[in-house]
Amino acid sequence: MKYIGIIFLSLVGTLAFIWILQCSDFFLYKTFAPKYEAVRRQTFEQSKAYNQGMVQELQNMQFQFIQADKEHKAALASVILHRAADYDESAMPPALAEFVRGLRQSAGSYR
Repeated sequence: MKYIGIIFLSLVGTLAFIWILQCSDFFLYKTFAPKYEAVRRQTFEQSKAYNQGMVQELQNMQFQFIQADKEHKAALASVILHRAADYDESAMPPALAEFVRGLRQSAGSYR
């Protein structure tokens, strides 16, 4: 009977220890996961692939904007400004940066 009690207490102690480790892991993840993801996002935004893709996408939108008729320019301007909102202008080619600045200055005139 004594051995059954020891085995039972050992089992309960082991389960409690595992539960404490799991809770600790959860709280550590809850604390540090956002920081890890922020660093991953920052690293991604500084990558060559991201920058080339963003510039190419904005240049394609610029081409569509130039070809669009007056009714579609307002919608395209809104999409372009939304897409370029968080992107660093100094990473854009000069002509593209000038185009985006021009859209920002005349954002209300396309309506």
